[in-house]
Amino acid sequence: MALLEVVEGDITQLDVDAIVNAANQSLLGGGGVDGAIHRAAGPELRAECRLLHGCDTGDAKITKGYRLKARHVIHTVGPVWRGGGNQEPELLASCYSRCLTLAEQHGLKSIAFPAISTGIFGYPKEPATEIAVRVVKAQAYLDHIIFCCFDRGTADLYRAVIARSDRPT
Repeated sequence: MALLEVVEGDITQLDVDAIVNAANQSLLGGGGVDGAIHRAAGPELRAECRLLHGCDTGDAKITKGYRLKARHVIHTVGPVWRGGGNQEPELLASCYSRCLTLAEQHGLKSIAFPAISTGIFGYPKEPATEIAVRVVKAQAYLDHIIFCCFDRGTADLYRAVIARSDRPT
């Protein structure tokens, strides 16, 4: 079983095999964590992303990390929250699953996830966290998985959801 860790801080500062970018479909940068990752990685990241020709919602693509401590960036496009009836839960679960699959295919041992889709895309944090934890625990073949949270409230939510999921049913 992988070591699951919750940290509060800046995902661009983590020294892991891959950080996950909660990207938009263009993969060319945007706001929030996406913009922060592109700024920290430098213009080479944007140049490589141009060659990927975008990414569908629920899918993921991998690039080098360039100026980041992380050796790779796995870009995934989470769903925009539209009330939950437009396959948002399935698409969000697919984001986590595709990232983990890419990490395994590339022989990576450690990965850090942001709270995908919970920023400007508006996905409610608690159900998004429950999906993230469920998928990661079901598909956890990496050595170290980090949920990197921007604020204390989100970090506390991840810790609570992980604790609930560890209880026997």
